[in-house]
Amino acid sequence: MTVLDTRALNRATLARQLLLDRADVPVLDAVAHLGGLQAQEPQEPFVGLWSRLRAFDPAVLSDLLTGRRVVRTHLMRRTVHLVTADDALAWRSRHDAMLRQRVLGTYRRELDGIDLDELSAAGRAVMADGEPRSMTELARALAERWPTPGRRALGEMLIAALVPVAQLPPRGLWRAKGGVRNVPLASWLGREIDPPSPDGADPVGQALVRRYLAAFGPAASADLRAWCGLAGLPAAVAAIREELVTFRDERGRELLDLPDAPRPDPGTPAPVRFLPAFDNAILGYHDRGRIIDDAHRGLSVTGARVVLVDGRVAATWTVTAGTVVVTPLRPFAGADRAAVAEEGRELASFLSDSDSHRVQIAVAPH
Repeated sequence: MTVLDTRALNRATLARQLLLDRADVPVLDAVAHLGGLQAQEPQEPFVGLWSRLRAFDPAVLSDLLTGRRVVRTHLMRRTVHLVTADDALAWRSRHDAMLRQRVLGTYRRELDGIDLDELSAAGRAVMADGEPRSMTELARALAERWPTPGRRALGEMLIAALVPVAQLPPRGLWRAKGGVRNVPLASWLGREIDPPSPDGADPVGQALVRRYLAAFGPAASADLRAWCGLAGLPAAVAAIREELVTFRDERGRELLDLPDAPRPDPGTPAPVRFLPAFDNAILGYHDRGRIIDDAHRGLSVTGARVVLVDGRVAATWTVTAGTVVVTPLRPFAGADRAAVAEEGRELASFLSDSDSHRVQIAVAPH
Protein backbone atom coordinates (compact mmCIF):
# COMPACT_ATOMS: atom_id res chain seq x y z
CA MET A 1 0.00 0.00 0.00
CA THR A 2 1.37 3.43 -0.94
CA VAL A 3 2.67 5.47 1.98
CA LEU A 4 1.95 9.21 1.88
CA ASP A 5 4.43 11.24 3.91
CA THR A 6 3.55 14.40 5.80
CA ARG A 7 4.46 16.67 2.91
CA ALA A 8 2.34 14.70 0.45
CA LEU A 9 -0.62 14.94 2.83
CA ASN A 10 0.03 18.65 3.31
CA ARG A 11 -0.12 19.36 -0.41
CA ALA A 12 -3.27 17.26 -0.79
CA THR A 13 -4.91 19.20 2.03
CA LEU A 14 -3.93 22.55 0.52
CA ALA A 15 -5.31 21.51 -2.86
CA ARG A 16 -8.63 20.26 -1.42
CA GLN A 17 -8.96 23.34 0.81
CA LEU A 18 -8.42 25.73 -2.13
CA LEU A 19 -5.23 26.99 -0.48
CA LEU A 20 -2.73 25.86 -3.11
CA ASP A 21 -4.26 28.02 -5.83
CA ARG A 22 -7.05 30.49 -5.28
CA ALA A 23 -10.16 29.08 -6.91
CA ASP A 24 -12.31 30.82 -9.47
CA VAL A 25 -15.66 29.43 -8.26
CA PRO A 26 -18.82 31.08 -6.93
CA VAL A 27 -18.91 31.72 -3.18
CA LEU A 28 -21.86 29.35 -2.67
CA ASP A 29 -20.00 26.55 -4.42
CA ALA A 30 -16.92 27.16 -2.27
CA VAL A 31 -18.93 26.99 0.96
CA ALA A 32 -20.49 23.74 -0.26
CA HIS A 33 -17.17 22.24 -1.34
CA LEU A 34 -15.58 23.02 2.04
CA GLY A 35 -18.48 21.41 3.90
CA GLY A 36 -19.10 24.76 5.54
CA LEU A 37 -16.82 27.08 7.45
CA GLN A 38 -16.49 27.17 11.20
CA ALA A 39 -18.03 30.48 12.17
CA GLN A 40 -18.48 31.04 15.88
CA GLU A 41 -16.42 34.21 15.32
CA PRO A 42 -18.75 35.92 12.83
CA GLN A 43 -16.19 37.79 10.71
CA GLU A 44 -13.65 34.98 10.35
CA PRO A 45 -15.24 33.16 7.37
CA PHE A 46 -14.66 36.25 5.23
CA VAL A 47 -10.89 35.93 5.66
CA GLY A 48 -11.16 32.18 5.11
CA LEU A 49 -12.84 32.74 1.75
CA TRP A 50 -10.57 35.64 0.79
CA SER A 51 -7.60 33.31 1.19
CA ARG A 52 -9.26 30.66 -1.01
CA LEU A 53 -11.09 32.53 -3.78
CA ARG A 54 -9.90 34.77 -6.55
CA ALA A 55 -11.42 38.27 -6.39
CA PHE A 56 -13.61 37.41 -3.38
CA ASP A 57 -16.28 40.04 -2.71
CA PRO A 58 -17.50 39.89 0.91
CA ALA A 59 -20.82 41.45 -0.09
CA VAL A 60 -21.62 38.25 -2.00
CA LEU A 61 -21.41 36.16 1.17
CA SER A 62 -23.55 38.69 3.05
CA ASP A 63 -26.12 38.51 0.26
CA LEU A 64 -26.17 34.71 0.46
CA LEU A 65 -26.92 34.97 4.19
CA THR A 66 -29.71 37.52 3.80
CA GLY A 67 -30.99 35.61 0.75
CA ARG A 68 -31.19 32.40 2.84
CA ARG A 69 -28.88 30.41 0.55
CA VAL A 70 -26.29 30.13 3.33
CA VAL A 71 -27.09 29.83 7.03
CA ARG A 72 -25.36 30.01 10.40
CA THR A 73 -26.30 27.09 12.64
CA HIS A 74 -24.90 24.62 15.18
CA LEU A 75 -23.76 21.54 13.33
CA MET A 76 -20.41 19.75 13.18
CA ARG A 77 -18.82 19.29 16.62
CA ARG A 78 -21.64 21.44 18.13
CA THR A 79 -19.90 24.55 16.83
CA VAL A 80 -21.52 27.28 14.77
CA HIS A 81 -20.87 26.66 11.08
CA LEU A 82 -21.67 28.63 7.97
CA VAL A 83 -23.19 26.07 5.61
CA THR A 84 -25.35 26.08 2.52
CA ALA A 85 -29.09 25.90 3.11
CA ASP A 86 -29.20 22.58 1.26
CA ASP A 87 -26.54 21.05 3.51
CA ALA A 88 -28.12 22.39 6.70
CA LEU A 89 -31.44 20.74 5.85
CA ALA A 90 -29.87 17.49 4.61
CA TRP A 91 -27.39 17.06 7.46
CA ARG A 92 -29.18 18.35 10.57
CA SER A 93 -31.12 15.21 11.55
CA ARG A 94 -27.97 13.08 11.24
CA HIS A 95 -26.29 15.32 13.83
CA ASP A 96 -29.16 15.35 16.38
CA ALA A 97 -27.90 12.63 18.71
CA MET A 98 -24.33 13.96 18.67
CA LEU A 99 -25.52 17.48 19.48
CA ARG A 100 -27.47 16.20 22.49
CA GLN A 101 -24.50 14.20 23.73
CA ARG A 102 -22.12 17.11 23.35
CA VAL A 103 -24.34 19.39 25.44
CA LEU A 104 -24.82 16.66 28.02
CA GLY A 105 -21.05 16.31 28.17
CA THR A 106 -20.97 19.83 29.58
CA TYR A 107 -24.23 19.95 31.53
CA ARG A 108 -24.97 16.33 32.46
CA ARG A 109 -25.42 17.10 36.16
CA GLU A 110 -27.66 20.11 35.56
CA LEU A 111 -29.84 18.25 33.07
CA ASP A 112 -30.04 14.98 34.99
CA GLY A 113 -33.60 13.66 35.04
CA ILE A 114 -34.88 16.03 32.35
CA ASP A 115 -36.94 14.38 29.61
CA LEU A 116 -35.18 15.86 26.59
CA ASP A 117 -37.94 14.92 24.17
CA GLU A 118 -40.44 16.77 26.33
CA LEU A 119 -38.10 19.76 26.58
CA SER A 120 -37.61 19.69 22.82
CA ALA A 121 -41.36 19.73 22.15
CA ALA A 122 -41.83 22.65 24.54
CA GLY A 123 -38.97 24.59 22.96
CA ARG A 124 -40.29 24.03 19.46
CA ALA A 125 -43.77 25.14 20.58
CA VAL A 126 -42.39 28.43 21.91
CA MET A 127 -40.37 29.04 18.72
CA ALA A 128 -43.28 28.13 16.44
CA ASP A 129 -44.50 31.74 16.38
CA GLY A 130 -41.47 32.64 14.27
CA GLU A 131 -40.33 35.42 16.60
CA PRO A 132 -36.52 35.69 16.76
CA ARG A 133 -35.23 34.88 20.24
CA SER A 134 -31.92 34.80 21.99
CA MET A 135 -30.89 31.67 23.86
CA THR A 136 -31.60 33.46 27.13
CA GLU A 137 -35.09 34.47 26.04
CA LEU A 138 -36.00 30.93 25.04
CA ALA A 139 -34.65 29.52 28.30
CA ARG A 140 -36.54 32.16 30.27
CA ALA A 141 -39.79 31.16 28.57
CA LEU A 142 -39.35 27.58 29.86
CA ALA A 143 -37.56 28.19 33.16
CA GLU A 144 -40.76 28.14 35.23
CA ARG A 145 -41.54 24.64 33.97
CA TRP A 146 -37.91 23.47 34.33
CA PRO A 147 -36.43 25.60 37.11
CA THR A 148 -33.72 23.18 38.29
CA PRO A 149 -31.12 23.14 35.47
CA GLY A 150 -30.55 26.89 35.34
CA ARG A 151 -31.04 29.00 32.25
CA ARG A 152 -27.58 28.48 30.79
CA ALA A 153 -27.85 24.70 30.67
CA LEU A 154 -31.46 24.87 29.50
CA GLY A 155 -30.65 27.39 26.79
CA GLU A 156 -27.60 25.54 25.50
CA MET A 157 -29.50 22.28 25.20
CA LEU A 158 -32.42 23.94 23.43
CA ILE A 159 -30.51 26.13 20.96
CA ALA A 160 -27.47 23.94 20.28
CA ALA A 161 -29.23 20.59 20.15
CA LEU A 162 -32.98 20.20 20.56
CA VAL A 163 -34.45 22.95 18.39
CA PRO A 164 -32.82 23.29 14.94
CA VAL A 165 -32.38 27.03 14.50
CA ALA A 166 -30.73 29.54 12.21
CA GLN A 167 -28.91 32.60 13.49
CA LEU A 168 -30.43 35.61 11.80
CA PRO A 169 -28.59 38.41 10.03
CA PRO A 170 -27.15 40.92 10.78
CA ARG A 171 -25.18 38.31 12.75
CA GLY A 172 -22.44 37.13 10.42
CA LEU A 173 -22.74 39.87 7.80
CA TRP A 174 -19.62 41.68 6.60
CA ARG A 175 -18.60 44.32 9.16
CA ALA A 176 -21.98 44.08 10.88
CA LYS A 177 -22.46 43.61 14.57
CA GLY A 178 -25.47 41.87 15.99
CA GLY A 179 -26.36 39.60 18.85
CA VAL A 180 -27.49 36.03 18.23
CA ARG A 181 -31.19 35.90 17.36
CA ASN A 182 -32.58 32.49 16.49
CA VAL A 183 -35.55 31.28 14.46
CA PRO A 184 -36.50 27.72 13.48
CA LEU A 185 -34.27 26.53 10.66
CA ALA A 186 -37.11 25.13 8.57
CA SER A 187 -39.21 28.30 8.75
CA TRP A 188 -36.22 30.53 7.89
CA LEU A 189 -35.29 28.40 4.88
CA GLY A 190 -38.87 27.67 3.81
CA ARG A 191 -38.29 23.91 3.68
CA GLU A 192 -38.55 21.11 6.19
CA ILE A 193 -35.46 19.41 7.55
CA ASP A 194 -34.83 16.05 5.88
CA PRO A 195 -36.01 13.27 8.22
CA PRO A 196 -33.72 10.41 9.24
CA SER A 197 -33.61 7.53 6.79
CA PRO A 198 -36.50 5.21 7.73
CA ASP A 199 -34.89 1.92 6.71
CA GLY A 200 -31.78 2.08 8.88
CA ALA A 201 -29.55 2.92 5.93
CA ASP A 202 -27.33 5.96 6.27
CA PRO A 203 -27.25 7.86 2.97
CA VAL A 204 -26.40 11.09 4.79
CA GLY A 205 -23.48 9.46 6.56
CA GLN A 206 -22.21 8.14 3.23
CA ALA A 207 -22.57 11.58 1.67
CA LEU A 208 -20.66 13.11 4.58
CA VAL A 209 -17.79 10.67 4.06
CA ARG A 210 -17.56 11.56 0.38
CA ARG A 211 -17.84 15.29 1.02
CA TYR A 212 -15.24 15.16 3.79
CA LEU A 213 -12.73 13.31 1.64
CA ALA A 214 -13.29 15.74 -1.24
CA ALA A 215 -12.38 18.68 1.02
CA PHE A 216 -9.92 17.10 3.50
CA GLY A 217 -8.65 13.76 2.20
CA PRO A 218 -6.69 11.57 2.18
CA ALA A 219 -7.70 11.02 5.79
CA ALA A 220 -8.24 8.39 8.45
CA SER A 221 -11.59 7.52 9.99
CA ALA A 222 -10.44 9.31 13.16
CA ASP A 223 -9.95 12.49 11.13
CA LEU A 224 -13.47 12.23 9.72
CA ARG A 225 -14.82 11.82 13.24
CA ALA A 226 -12.82 14.81 14.47
CA TRP A 227 -14.33 16.99 11.75
CA CYS A 228 -18.00 16.15 12.15
CA GLY A 229 -18.14 14.86 15.73
CA LEU A 230 -20.18 11.83 14.65
CA ALA A 231 -19.07 8.52 16.11
CA GLY A 232 -21.37 6.28 14.08
CA LEU A 233 -19.83 6.46 10.62
CA PRO A 234 -17.95 3.13 10.33
CA ALA A 235 -20.99 1.60 8.64
CA ALA A 236 -21.11 4.48 6.16
CA VAL A 237 -17.42 4.03 5.39
CA ALA A 238 -17.94 0.29 4.97
CA ALA A 239 -20.88 0.85 2.62
CA ILE A 240 -18.85 2.96 0.18
CA ARG A 241 -15.42 1.39 0.71
CA GLU A 242 -15.40 -0.13 -2.78
CA GLU A 243 -15.62 3.43 -4.17
CA LEU A 244 -12.51 4.51 -2.27
CA VAL A 245 -8.77 4.09 -2.57
CA THR A 246 -6.54 3.57 0.44
CA PHE A 247 -3.08 4.68 1.51
CA ARG A 248 -1.06 4.65 4.69
CA ASP A 249 0.60 7.50 6.50
CA GLU A 250 4.06 7.32 8.05
CA ARG A 251 2.52 6.09 11.31
CA GLY A 252 0.86 3.17 9.53
CA ARG A 253 -2.69 4.53 9.76
CA GLU A 254 -5.03 3.63 6.93
CA LEU A 255 -6.04 6.69 4.92
CA LEU A 256 -9.19 6.75 2.80
CA ASP A 257 -9.64 8.85 -0.32
CA LEU A 258 -11.67 9.42 -3.45
CA PRO A 259 -9.87 7.91 -6.44
CA ASP A 260 -9.88 11.02 -8.64
CA ALA A 261 -9.29 13.69 -5.99
CA PRO A 262 -6.15 15.82 -6.32
CA ARG A 263 -2.95 14.56 -4.69
CA PRO A 264 -0.30 17.00 -5.92
CA ASP A 265 3.38 16.23 -6.13
CA PRO A 266 4.90 16.87 -2.67
CA GLY A 267 7.36 19.26 -4.30
CA THR A 268 4.58 21.59 -5.49
CA PRO A 269 5.28 25.12 -4.21
CA ALA A 270 2.79 26.37 -1.63
CA PRO A 271 2.05 30.10 -1.39
CA VAL A 272 1.77 32.06 1.85
CA ARG A 273 -1.79 32.01 3.15
CA PHE A 274 -3.41 33.81 6.08
CA LEU A 275 -6.04 31.68 7.85
CA PRO A 276 -8.78 32.92 10.18
CA ALA A 277 -9.44 31.74 13.72
CA PHE A 278 -10.67 28.13 14.00
CA ASP A 279 -10.15 27.35 10.33
CA ASN A 280 -11.23 23.82 9.43
CA ALA A 281 -8.06 23.30 7.37
CA ILE A 282 -6.49 22.74 10.79
CA LEU A 283 -9.39 21.71 13.03
CA GLY A 284 -10.81 19.22 10.51
CA TYR A 285 -8.35 16.47 11.51
CA HIS A 286 -7.57 14.32 14.51
CA ASP A 287 -3.94 14.20 13.41
CA ARG A 288 -3.13 17.81 12.53
CA GLY A 289 0.54 17.06 11.95
CA ARG A 290 0.12 17.48 8.19
CA ILE A 291 -0.29 21.24 8.67
CA ILE A 292 0.78 22.26 12.19
CA ASP A 293 3.62 21.11 14.45
CA ASP A 294 2.62 19.40 17.69
CA ALA A 295 4.39 22.15 19.62
CA HIS A 296 1.93 24.70 18.19
CA ARG A 297 -1.20 22.53 18.13
CA GLY A 298 -2.76 24.51 20.97
CA LEU A 299 -2.96 27.59 18.75
CA SER A 300 -5.62 25.90 16.66
CA VAL A 301 -8.06 25.62 19.54
CA THR A 302 -7.43 28.98 21.24
CA GLY A 303 -8.62 31.06 18.29
CA ALA A 304 -5.23 32.21 17.06
CA ARG A 305 -5.17 33.28 13.43
CA VAL A 306 -2.27 31.65 11.67
CA VAL A 307 -0.03 32.13 8.64
CA LEU A 308 0.95 29.21 6.41
CA VAL A 309 4.48 29.32 5.00
CA ASP A 310 5.38 26.45 2.67
CA GLY A 311 2.01 24.99 3.63
CA ARG A 312 2.61 24.82 7.39
CA VAL A 313 1.67 27.03 10.32
CA ALA A 314 4.66 29.33 10.76
CA ALA A 315 3.24 32.47 12.41
CA THR A 316 0.19 34.04 14.01
CA TRP A 317 -1.40 37.31 12.96
CA THR A 318 -3.67 40.02 14.33
CA VAL A 319 -4.81 43.45 13.17
CA THR A 320 -3.96 46.57 15.16
CA ALA A 321 -5.02 50.03 13.95
CA GLY A 322 -5.29 48.81 10.36
CA THR A 323 -1.89 47.12 10.44
CA VAL A 324 -1.58 43.36 9.95
CA VAL A 325 0.85 42.27 12.66
CA VAL A 326 2.60 38.94 12.04
CA THR A 327 4.34 37.11 14.89
CA PRO A 328 6.63 34.35 13.55
CA LEU A 329 6.86 31.04 15.37
CA ARG A 330 10.28 30.42 13.80
CA PRO A 331 12.78 32.46 11.77
CA PHE A 332 11.80 33.21 8.16
CA ALA A 333 14.10 32.89 5.19
CA GLY A 334 14.42 36.12 3.22
CA ALA A 335 12.12 35.01 0.42
CA ASP A 336 9.51 33.75 2.90
CA ARG A 337 9.61 37.02 4.82
CA ALA A 338 9.04 38.96 1.61
CA ALA A 339 6.13 36.69 0.63
CA VAL A 340 4.54 37.02 4.08
CA ALA A 341 4.86 40.81 3.86
CA GLU A 342 3.29 40.92 0.40
CA GLU A 343 0.33 38.71 1.32
CA GLY A 344 -0.05 40.68 4.57
CA ARG A 345 -0.31 43.91 2.59
CA GLU A 346 -3.02 42.36 0.42
CA LEU A 347 -4.91 41.24 3.53
CA ALA A 348 -4.64 44.69 5.10
CA SER A 349 -6.06 46.16 1.90
CA PHE A 350 -8.95 43.68 1.88
CA LEU A 351 -9.83 44.34 5.52
CA SER A 352 -9.68 48.13 5.11
CA ASP A 353 -11.21 48.66 1.64
CA SER A 354 -7.74 49.62 0.38
CA ASP A 355 -7.25 52.29 3.07
CA SER A 356 -4.27 50.44 4.54
CA HIS A 357 -1.49 48.28 3.14
CA ARG A 358 0.46 48.17 6.37
CA VAL A 359 2.07 45.00 7.63
CA GLN A 360 4.47 44.54 10.50
CA ILE A 361 6.51 41.36 11.05
CA ALA A 362 7.71 40.90 14.62
CA VAL A 363 11.10 39.53 15.52
CA ALA A 364 11.23 35.76 15.20
CA PRO A 365 12.20 33.57 18.15
CA HIS A 366 15.64 31.96 18.00
